[in-house]
Amino acid sequence: MKFELKASDPQSKARAGLITTDHGQIETPIFMPVGTVASVKGVHQRELKNDINPDVILANTYHLFLRPQTPILEKAGGLHKFMNWDRNILTDSGGYQVYSLSDNRKIKEEGVKFKSHIDGSYHVFTPENVMEVQRSIGADIIMAFDECTPYPCDYNYAKRSMHMTHRWLERCLTHLDKTPFKYGYEQTFFPIVQGSCYKDLRQQSAEYIANAGAQGNAIGGLSVGEPAEEMYAMTDVVCEILPWDKPRYLMGVGTPINILENIALGVDMFDCVMPTRNARNGMLFTAHGSINIKNLKWADDFSPVDEMGITFVDTEYSKAYLRHLFTVNELLGKQIATIHNLGFYLWLTREARKHIIAGDFRAWKDKMVKQMDKRL
Repeated sequence: MKFELKASDPQSKARAGLITTDHGQIETPIFMPVGTVASVKGVHQRELKNDINPDVILANTYHLFLRPQTPILEKAGGLHKFMNWDRNILTDSGGYQVYSLSDNRKIKEEGVKFKSHIDGSYHVFTPENVMEVQRSIGADIIMAFDECTPYPCDYNYAKRSMHMTHRWLERCLTHLDKTPFKYGYEQTFFPIVQGSCYKDLRQQSAEYIANAGAQGNAIGGLSVGEPAEEMYAMTDVVCEILPWDKPRYLMGVGTPINILENIALGVDMFDCVMPTRNARNGMLFTAHGSINIKNLKWADDFSPVDEMGITFVDTEYSKAYLRHLFTVNELLGKQIATIHNLGFYLWLTREARKHIIAGDFRAWKDKMVKQMDKRL
């Protein structure tokens, strides 16, 4: 992987960059649609590529390990071929899913024993076998195995967890050196900063992760229930320490406003289920605020879903029609809303990039945050 910085904003810490991998270029800042189980929910790959048009998507190690399982992915020639996606893929390591299974897992130094949410069967994730699973999946960017702490989190627990994440990182690195690529292209490894919402722990972790010398770095353990201001404070602390010349990935974030504020702090890469999950519940994000399309006020509004026309669904369908689809529980409604929201998120990060390059990102960001912080 190669990372080039193309521009930086004079009024903030925002940067525009270019990541190059064996599956193509990723212009940053970037939002990565979440394709948890080798599918961005409700979206054909053709729509994903032609209409939403991301340079990279995310898939999930935990879910793919359980279904379809790595032997199937290996027979297919890796996840790219299995799902017919020829652009970049990033996999998270399963650490967050283990965190979310708090009633069905045991964390020890060796690794994590967990119960499948599908059939109750028991499995173990260790730093070593998670590296092997990600080699089998074949993503372009892969993550270290870490522990994601909850919020709020006791200081001593957060400290112990952070140190264990660091020890697990060393095990990941040692095992990766012994585990060759499987499909003829390179994989890039990102370690993950932890430390909950404690400034001193975040500083320690960021320094440790920076010293690991990886080609890119991730920030985990945020967007788990803490107030947005705490998220921004921790991101700011970490971005001050992580190397300027390597990409920074803030995991699991967030709302459109969260994304712009974190771009301003120096983050390059984002993912979140919010645009797809909220779409399936009838919430649309737009440049002028959010819309609950289920509300009665849209029943006779025959204007386009979004006059900006970022994707084809925005102008092919009206708000009244989309509301009707949700009212009768028609699957097409969820598909339209999903394509709209993902298209908007990609538009937002690409506009951010344009304004960073133009040198007026800060003023544009402040205007957009005010606009988007409304219910229409």
